Amino acid sequence: MTPPTSPRPGATPTTANSGALDAVLRKVVLYKEEVLAENGTRPERPALRATVAAVIANPWLGTGPAADLSAAAEAMAPHLAKLLTDRLIDSLGGAAAIEAFGKAAIVGTSGEIEHGGALIHTPFFGNLMRDFLQGESIICFADSRAEAGETLVVPMWHKTQAATRSHYQTVSARVSDGPRAGEIVIIAAASTGPRPHARIGDRKTDPAVRAQDLESVLA
Repeated sequence: MTPPTSPRPGATPTTANSGALDAVLRKVVLYKEEVLAENGTRPERPALRATVAAVIANPWLGTGPAADLSAAAEAMAPHLAKLLTDRLIDSLGGAAAIEAFGKAAIVGTSGEIEHGGALIHTPFFGNLMRDFLQGESIICFADSRAEAGETLVVPMWHKTQAATRSHYQTVSARVSDGPRAGEIVIIAAASTGPRPHARIGDRKTDPAVRAQDLESVLA
């Protein structure tokens, strides 16, 4: 498959040729859950969590490890970021309601793990996802190469305060028939609140702990 054309010089990424995505997009899968109880007790703040997955044809299928991935990534990634975050925002009640986020890629068995990275680990996806969801933090991630239907656990943390330990959480993502060998699944994940019954403190208020301070305990 010929990689989609990259944006013209000086073009805004979000206005690049939308056909670059339309030509390769097979399906979009939304998963949503509401955490109503944990350990038999309702959380103080029940949270909604969701993943949105786009299943696309791998534009670099059949290319070697020296292939330049930038043109297709710059053409496709902004549209993936917009598509996935729009669905998250609609599903979870608006960008302001979202407190934690994460991203992921699953590459089909005929592709390279770097093919997934090219679509989620550049500013053309990550920066736009952060902007659309009104975040400031670096977005935590997972990536894998897998057979169709395998589950990937996607990590999330607070979208503006990454050191807020209460929002360290995960959500599982799965597409029953993807990625096929020549496909990639791109995932955006978000949560409207913290883990149920979060109570292990915060990195900003933790005492300083060093190995030498615990020598007697570790001996």
